[in-house]
Amino acid sequence: MDKQAELEKLEAEMAADVTLPLRESNLVFGEGNIDCEVMFVGEAPGQNEDRLKRPFVGRGGQLLDRMIQSIGWQRADVYITNIVKRRPPDNRDPSPEEIAAYRPYLARQIEIINPKAIATLGRFSMNYFLPLAKITRDRGRGFLVDGRLIFPLLHPAAALRSTQMMQMLEEDFKKLPAVVRGEITAELPPSIVIAPARKEEKPEKSKQSKLF
Repeated sequence: MDKQAELEKLEAEMAADVTLPLRESNLVFGEGNIDCEVMFVGEAPGQNEDRLKRPFVGRGGQLLDRMIQSIGWQRADVYITNIVKRRPPDNRDPSPEEIAAYRPYLARQIEIINPKAIATLGRFSMNYFLPLAKITRDRGRGFLVDGRLIFPLLHPAAALRSTQMMQMLEEDFKKLPAVVRGEITAELPPSIVIAPARKEEKPEKSKQSKLF
């Protein structure tokens, strides 16, 4: 079975899975070049995405398109999807239970497409792959996870709300081609740093004379 057929089969399985949450919303599976080097993964569809059944088509998506074009690529060159494939009510953040429910499907989607790198968009997507990462600290850095390159980026919607974040997103996007080409060494994922145990101090002998 070729990639396209496998993805269509996976999408049909998701549509038929009555155990998945958020079924009142439309399924937004993902789109783009299934032979891409880079796969962009966001957190969940918004109102425009739910209506059109396409990922990143609102204001944030338009900014993502411009960022992709700014490095000489086109939207058609990459694949775009989300962790959670249906819109949470009122565009709220996806819950841990919703992320867990859709996890097996995203894992299979990644396995089928097999991109060289995954560019995460926002904190939720980043922490899916890098649970201990911090978006302000680790954005714009490449990490090697299970043999695949993970490159955290700010979410375009966040960049639209802040000039500083917009500058950060632009700077990080400029690094993406070099990271994909292997010109910037990927790092090990962030981990918990355990402080060395302190030597137990021996209690000082009392200088007081024994009473007995």
